[in-house]
Amino acid sequence: MTGVSCRGVTARYNGATVLSGVDLAVRPGEWLVVVGPNGAGKTTLLRALAGVIPAGGDIVLGDQKLNQMRRREVAARVAVVPQTPVVPDGVTVFDYVMLGRTPYIPYWGMEGPADRQRVTTVLERLDLLSFAGRTVSSLSGGERQRAVLARALAQDASILLLDEPTTALDLGHQQQVLELVDGLRREAGLVVISTLHDLTFAAQFGDRVLLLVAGEVIAEGRPGQVLRAEVVSEHFGATVEVIERPDGPVVLPVRTRG
Repeated sequence: MTGVSCRGVTARYNGATVLSGVDLAVRPGEWLVVVGPNGAGKTTLLRALAGVIPAGGDIVLGDQKLNQMRRREVAARVAVVPQTPVVPDGVTVFDYVMLGRTPYIPYWGMEGPADRQRVTTVLERLDLLSFAGRTVSSLSGGERQRAVLARALAQDASILLLDEPTTALDLGHQQQVLELVDGLRREAGLVVISTLHDLTFAAQFGDRVLLLVAGEVIAEGRPGQVLRAEVVSEHFGATVEVIERPDGPVVLPVRTRG
């Protein structure tokens, strides 16, 4: 399986520094959650790891440097679930998930029986097979998010990058999606690197948490080491209470009264 390591990763946007010397390492089967205030560079970090934006420093996937890999090689190793995925109008769930097989289909070629079987297997695993012939636009929010995840899993990549995968979902669907990802990464030994706004979910699902502020790593470690009340207060501008539980800290906002 393929791990991920970074050293001194930098990125710029419109002349401004967005990432400044980011270091991280994630082993197969491990889930790293990246948290931070808006504008911290979280999405930029995921895009750099996926090789879709230029970045300085070293990014290594397994034993290969990202900048020495061809685009199709990267796509076979790294699957991305963006915050706002682009879904073609009128595409069915089956055909949308089939897009995940693109790295394995020859240029100007067509998918083969093995590709169709892989898509069917993924749809079964995510309880989406009954929706295969429906358009993605007709699905509910939770069903659509599972379809986006299915497309990523159809790539058979060993690294899964999730940018706010629970955005626009209600609480129940947020929990279902995160538990699904958690089960899949444990079964398949996937590297999962995600961004999450909800600090309690970050603490309960992440093996480790990385706090990114203004493009710099401020803290990194086990959830209970990073998500302390004083740290959240300083960097998020929020008054919170952190309750320690066996399955991870619970971060609760506390109303400040005048």
